[in-house]
Amino acid sequence: MSQQHPERSTASRAAPPDASMSLLNDAMYHSLDDGYAQAAARRGAEGRSGMPRTVRAKLWLGAGLVLAALVVTLGAAQARVSAPELAKERQELIARIDDGDSRADSLQHSVDKLRKDVEARQRKALEKHGGGEAEVAGLLSGALPVHGPGIRLVVDDAKDTQDSDSGGPRQSSGFSDNGRVRDRDLQRVVNGLWESGAEAVSVNGQRLTSLSAIRAAGDAILVDNKPLVPPYTLLAVGPGKKLSTTFQDSADGQYLQVLQENYGVRTSISTQDEVRLPAAPSLIVRTAKPAQTGEGSR
Repeated sequence: MSQQHPERSTASRAAPPDASMSLLNDAMYHSLDDGYAQAAARRGAEGRSGMPRTVRAKLWLGAGLVLAALVVTLGAAQARVSAPELAKERQELIARIDDGDSRADSLQHSVDKLRKDVEARQRKALEKHGGGEAEVAGLLSGALPVHGPGIRLVVDDAKDTQDSDSGGPRQSSGFSDNGRVRDRDLQRVVNGLWESGAEAVSVNGQRLTSLSAIRAAGDAILVDNKPLVPPYTLLAVGPGKKLSTTFQDSADGQYLQVLQENYGVRTSISTQDEVRLPAAPSLIVRTAKPAQTGEGSR
């Protein structure tokens, strides 16, 4: 006898799900109540204050402008209050500077006066105890002003002086090839004048002695630590025409001619019936001592 399988009723297969499962699904997929969700969306669109975003942005902008205006106003008020105090301090500083300048000028005047007095005493002592050689010694040392026939030599920078790094004989000697007169150029010219027979030489009114130094400080030329500006005027006492010819034919005169032809350095030389050179500003004796000329006298 065949055994029949028990048949399940269709009613049991179509039974609805349990109510508890429906509640769990609703809690899982709809965790927020519809009313709360609508309220949250409305609050996000309008902002927490309930105002539109454009209105809120304008309010923030207005607050920022008011704050900036307040800061500017406070700064202006503070500057107005502190302005008199700053002006007072500035005037006090200017007064102190003027007072310092006046004191420096007064001290410099005293130094110049004392220096002239010392130089006068030295010359008087030299004339008194030096015999017939006193005047010659004073002239050669630069302690006395001199005058006589001589030459006037003017050396100036080129017209279109400009910095350049191009090669050339001046650059190889440590100079910039740009038409500017250098301290080494002036040294060679002065030494050439001495070798050509000059008895006294000055540069821009500055008397040169055996202790004089010509050097550079940046682009400036210093003679005995005093800056000079071009053009450089050299006066030399000596036999005018002979001195001029001898110098131009010398190696240093030819060097100056090369500077004029190749680099545009401007030069002019002329003989003078009389040139006047001042005394050297100060002579410092480091080695010489007064000679004993008799008992109790020097």
